[in-house]
Amino acid sequence: MNTSASVTSSRNSRDFFNLDLITPQPSLDADLLKQLGFIPRLKDILMLRQVHALEHATVWVLSESVTRKTQADNQQLGGLSTEQGFYLYGDVNISDLRRAVNLALHRLNSGEWNLAVHPRCGTNLSVETILTAALAVGMHLLLPRGPIEQLIGLGMAATTAAEISPDVGYMVQKYLTTAIPFNLAITNIAPTQDDEGQAAYFIKVNWRDC
Repeated sequence: MNTSASVTSSRNSRDFFNLDLITPQPSLDADLLKQLGFIPRLKDILMLRQVHALEHATVWVLSESVTRKTQADNQQLGGLSTEQGFYLYGDVNISDLRRAVNLALHRLNSGEWNLAVHPRCGTNLSVETILTAALAVGMHLLLPRGPIEQLIGLGMAATTAAEISPDVGYMVQKYLTTAIPFNLAITNIAPTQDDEGQAAYFIKVNWRDC
């Protein structure tokens, strides 16, 4: 896991990647749904991306309240997003959670789009796994078939994937797996258990047109 210092350093290292290729538009997802609503589960996908961003932002806001440092990461907190809302894991007072969720939604919709991305997101692990596998296959095909050469190639693939996956994961989160929750309305926050029986809070949301 990243400490707050390493999170800041990592974020600074991605300035090159922080290009506004797609500026979030409040009506974008609603327009997509109107035009392409015939696509199966499109609304679920759009909601999941927005919920994912709200989950990350809520963890950031709760972390700030604990550490009193902007964008510091409380590694005791975690979340799991669904198309109906998200689970929040960790020792959190429900009053603090209600405040954090509403503040996170407000800050995201007010332009603090960086809150949508989190360094401990499972997306980063998935990206690193895919990159490692792809690079390992490439090295296997390019290098001689001797065991020494293949072992060196595997090491190079793993090292390269570890180096570039934080930046690639950041981009994947920013442009693919999260979206600014312009269309979400918070409807309920309550203690519950997830499908595996773990204690959590569930933050339920509904879709609203802008």
